[in-house]
Amino acid sequence: MTAPARHNLPRPGTGFVGRERDLSDLLRLLGSSRSVTLCGADGIGKTRLALRVAEQSTASFPDGVWMADLTDARSTLEVYARVAHAVRVVEEPGQPLSATVTEALRHRRLLLVLDSCEHVANEVVGVGESLLASCPNVSVLLTSEEPIRLSGGTVWRVPAMAPPMAARNAPPPDPADGEAVRLFLDRARTRDPRFSASPEELEDVAVVCDLAGGVPLAIEVLGASAPETGPDELARGLRSHLASPFARPGPGQAVSRNEVLPLVLDFVYESLPEPERLLLRRLSVFRGWDLELAEQVCSDETLPETAILDLLTSLLDRSLITVTGEFEGRVRYRLPEAVRRFAQERLAAAGEAEVFQERLMARMLRLAEDLGQRLESSRGMPWAERDSGRQRVIAEYDTLRSLLRWSYQRGAAEPGLRLCVSLTAHWVSHHNYSEGAHWLDRLLALDEAAKAPSRARALVGRAQLARVRRDHDLALSMGEEGLRLCREAGDDVFVRTALNLLALVGVRSRTPDRAAVRVEEALRLCRDAGDVWGEAIALGTRAALVAQQGDYPSSDQHYTTALALLRGMDHRWGVAVTLMGQARAAEANDDLMTADRCYREALDTQRVIGSVAEEARCLAGIGRVAHALGSTEQAYDYLSEGLVLSHSTGQRAEAARTLVAIARVAFGSGLREEACLLAGSATEVRSDLSLVTHEAPWPFVKVERVRRRRRRLVDWWERGRAMSLSDAVDLAERVAVDGRRPPSRSPRMRNRKAGTTADSGRKHPEPREDSDGRSGTTAPTPAESEPPRSRLTQRELEIARLVSRGKSNPEIARTLFITPSTAARHVANINRKMGFHSRTQIAAWVERHRDTG
Repeated sequence: MTAPARHNLPRPGTGFVGRERDLSDLLRLLGSSRSVTLCGADGIGKTRLALRVAEQSTASFPDGVWMADLTDARSTLEVYARVAHAVRVVEEPGQPLSATVTEALRHRRLLLVLDSCEHVANEVVGVGESLLASCPNVSVLLTSEEPIRLSGGTVWRVPAMAPPMAARNAPPPDPADGEAVRLFLDRARTRDPRFSASPEELEDVAVVCDLAGGVPLAIEVLGASAPETGPDELARGLRSHLASPFARPGPGQAVSRNEVLPLVLDFVYESLPEPERLLLRRLSVFRGWDLELAEQVCSDETLPETAILDLLTSLLDRSLITVTGEFEGRVRYRLPEAVRRFAQERLAAAGEAEVFQERLMARMLRLAEDLGQRLESSRGMPWAERDSGRQRVIAEYDTLRSLLRWSYQRGAAEPGLRLCVSLTAHWVSHHNYSEGAHWLDRLLALDEAAKAPSRARALVGRAQLARVRRDHDLALSMGEEGLRLCREAGDDVFVRTALNLLALVGVRSRTPDRAAVRVEEALRLCRDAGDVWGEAIALGTRAALVAQQGDYPSSDQHYTTALALLRGMDHRWGVAVTLMGQARAAEANDDLMTADRCYREALDTQRVIGSVAEEARCLAGIGRVAHALGSTEQAYDYLSEGLVLSHSTGQRAEAARTLVAIARVAFGSGLREEACLLAGSATEVRSDLSLVTHEAPWPFVKVERVRRRRRRLVDWWERGRAMSLSDAVDLAERVAVDGRRPPSRSPRMRNRKAGTTADSGRKHPEPREDSDGRSGTTAPTPAESEPPRSRLTQRELEIARLVSRGKSNPEIARTLFITPSTAARHVANINRKMGFHSRTQIAAWVERHRDTG
């Protein structure tokens, strides 16, 4: 019970009131049905109920409970993009996002909450059916205004909040016992903790709740008005409003529950002071905002900037807006979707919709362009300052998406393309390749796009996305056209960007002559213009090119020069990418010490940046180098951590590569069967991804010359091809644990030749030393002399004790209800904190202090 809940559920701004029976029934239903849809009228409380169900289901789903908001989604790709973001799956280059998400979730036991599906019902059905069919342990909880039925699923109609039931031959029920009245009073006391209601006023509250149709959102906003107007006046005013000809659908006809919420919102809206009405309708252009944004976009001569804070506070008190959290010390706000739609209608009726959408677009363009300028600026600045633009774009991304859709629907190619150009750096660095390509393709296809001033830059941006998706032909064609148009327009900045891009495409597509011409021109132009960022990129590309041609000394020199430029700017993202290139080149040249140093520095930087896909590659690189240096335990530690991280984020190609690396270590340690199984599984993954594969039993083809023994290797290898990637990852974890144990504890290890690497023939002395020269027999360091309880957090202590019992990361994860990748990170943190290099050292330390903790 001490394990932290694994979810991304937003924290509600107000308490959950009522619905006890619904909640209990839904929890039981979710235990027996893999798909449940909560449907009902707008404002009926579907999202809040779904969140409450999800919160109380975390113990049933060891791989987490994850929510994706589909309010603005309109296509299958957008649904998958939001699901991928929710479950922390990273788009894999060259592969459909749908396949990456499905494969990543295939063996996970989790609950996926898809909220506000009504606008994309058909697409949600397709995505949901695919996930349910391919991922047997995934359950789906949907919310929608209309029923959405998935195979074998259940539709639950969310009822209105009912008054307390009167029992036969019993006194009338107390109105305060009704959940609608309880919700009303809770929201009234949220606004004014001193609020209380007499028995007579409770009757008025019950009337108000009945007039509101039992719709929770309507009750909330009415309850927030009660301290100001009083229940009796509120009841009279609402009854009069609903009885007016404006509200009634026809003579003698009652207002339906589906229509009551807009009428209640209109009643509350009309009671607001004019400045609050102005601000509320203008805020509808946002999907989320902070005070600064509201002041910049919503203020004018009729609504002074200095008044915005007080007006926001008043609307918050009235439950018309909600707080969603903080970013950089600023409170973030959002309108409930029903309120936002209502306010949008009022904004359009006031003739202000276009004006404030354009004002928002102008502000968001400045914000997004600031991102590009900071990331590619040659001016030295602290990384925190440079990175703040990237973080701000993340915070405002829902609003930016809405503006892209608004531009496309209006046929306004120029502002949309200009926004896309500025967001390209975000899409590339956050692996949102498909979503970026989707918007650029739609906007470039508009009639106005042919004459848009930003078309040339947009083509270069589209080429960048094609390159990272490994569509080199498209990257080349788009890049060449963008370069031609940029030259014609005299856009020197993007001429240099396009040249660097095309040079890198040439390197990746193995066309060295074309790449050399482009990179030399880019380098010359960047130096002439004083473009240090562009020069560093060109030097990195030149380094990759000459390394590809076998000139490793020149490659190392170019990488070193590029790093000096990037470090001078404190451009950590650029430093990390360049270090990874230098590490790969050094590894290919058997310069293992340089490779190890570069991978480790890049790993530290990628962790700061938060790029998990690159972090996994660095971990695997360190593991491969450790194996080459003869440090088996370090190799297993880093490779297994990198493997779990790649697998959990959906990076199948990198996971396959790491499986092969673990197989090499295992083969050299005498675990031949397991090594062949892992290598066979990796080959099957590569085949599924249309990557190059090799003959059985690669990579051990030339190891065994005896036909009978070679046949055994091939048989194991072919069996491995039938394994799923998840099963192979579990096997690799067990192999890593077995390989870390001393020979006396590992039956398989006893029979192997000490220190012999079967695939290379190299010998290493026993006991095996870590890379810093320490062996397992050295005296404990001062840190090791302290008991674990005094050095580790409570969670780290739990994990260290499980490590000492020989538990693998998946076993630790199952014991503590966390993910294997989280377990691996904790093990790595313990190693770094203590200066250890293996799980064996952790185990020995724990054993040494068993009596003291």
